[in-house]
Amino acid sequence: MKSADRHLSATEKIGYGLGDAASHIVFDNVVFYLTFFYTDIFGIPAGFVGTMFLLARALDAVSDPVMGLLADRTRSRWGKFRPYLLWGAVPFGLLCVLTYSTPQMTVPHKMIFAAVTYTALTLAYTVVNIPYCALGGVVTSDPTQRMSLQSYRFVLATAGGMLSTVLMLPLANWVNATDHAAGYQGAIAILGAAAVVMFLACFATTRERIQTDPAAHGTFVEDLRDVWHNDQWRVVGALILLNIMGVSVRGGAMIYYVTYFLGQADAFKWFLATYCVGNLFGSALAKPLTDRVCKVSLFAWLNVALGGLSLVMFFVPPGSGGTMFALIFAIGVLHQATTPIQWVMMSDTVDYGEWKQGKRLTGVNFAGTLFVLKLGLAFGGAVVGWTLQAVAYRANAPAQSPAVMRGILLLFTVFPGFLYLLSAWVSRAYTLRRETLSQVLADLEARRLTTSQGGIA
Repeated sequence: MKSADRHLSATEKIGYGLGDAASHIVFDNVVFYLTFFYTDIFGIPAGFVGTMFLLARALDAVSDPVMGLLADRTRSRWGKFRPYLLWGAVPFGLLCVLTYSTPQMTVPHKMIFAAVTYTALTLAYTVVNIPYCALGGVVTSDPTQRMSLQSYRFVLATAGGMLSTVLMLPLANWVNATDHAAGYQGAIAILGAAAVVMFLACFATTRERIQTDPAAHGTFVEDLRDVWHNDQWRVVGALILLNIMGVSVRGGAMIYYVTYFLGQADAFKWFLATYCVGNLFGSALAKPLTDRVCKVSLFAWLNVALGGLSLVMFFVPPGSGGTMFALIFAIGVLHQATTPIQWVMMSDTVDYGEWKQGKRLTGVNFAGTLFVLKLGLAFGGAVVGWTLQAVAYRANAPAQSPAVMRGILLLFTVFPGFLYLLSAWVSRAYTLRRETLSQVLADLEARRLTTSQGGIA
């Protein structure tokens, strides 16, 4: 790769970020609203909904690596990963609308319809999102440009997720204020159309610059084995699992914390918005901070700070709204500053794997990462549910017992704080710091130049 190819334009960085904004426009909406839609509007049992979501995660264990392996073997005039943005955008948008449809059926048939459409939506998400994430690893090999690319990505992704969650109910009321089913379907149709446009813009504005030898791949099983044998991939996978569990547990406990410790259930949307605004600042800070400090050291210290602030929040007395809002804003900033770093570290493990094993497994590498991320979300949600059940939480009660209050407080503060501190400790095993990574990239570029000259000869 020529050095001139390493500098990415703002247009390409924004275009790449729009791909994740598209994913979050729909994915965040599904996280916050789909359960309510299924139970209160479509009319299917909550227990079935929970089981359906859990089984969808089990399907990811197969679909994610298969999609990554397929993408690694794709050959087209547009590259390996970009074609899936083009091919998958419209089906993804249509399945969003179908998932939010409410045909008149018996309850058992509604359950079947929901299971089929939701499963199809998760598969469509896999088809688009795994190649999208892998694309970030082949746009450029320059570490500085990679960090900048991921910072753009997460600023736009956070903004997309905020817009979808804030606009969903107003859009639904605007489409049809009296028929909630029609309103939800119309709102998701508008948001889904916006996501399709963003995916296509991402396809049109990005380029795949890192090319690999098609003969370098082994069998599916060999590729999976090689990713697992990549010791640095395992380290980053553990970091992503710990951090996403922390976010999931805190996010799941947030509404309970605001309701019973702040004492104002209606303040939840403002509390969440404060956290999301902090996320925006954190995404933007990642690049300037890593320009000055080694990203691995920065990641460790950010996690130490997150652990410390989480433990400080444990001692905030109930009703201290100003302090709670200030701390959740700071936690939002620090957490999202770590997110672009994690994804750059994952891209670095692809380079490391190619350097060590002679095979560039970008697609399956990121497929494994996304599966670990989804697993962390599932575990985090389970921890919240199991804890609330263990302390005998009473739904819609005006007040809770001291045991319930302690359980909620531990979920929101101590548990994520411990995970962040553990993440800082695990990051010591990540060895791809500046000097090592520079040598890896120089060796890879020399190999590619030798291969290119050999092909010409």
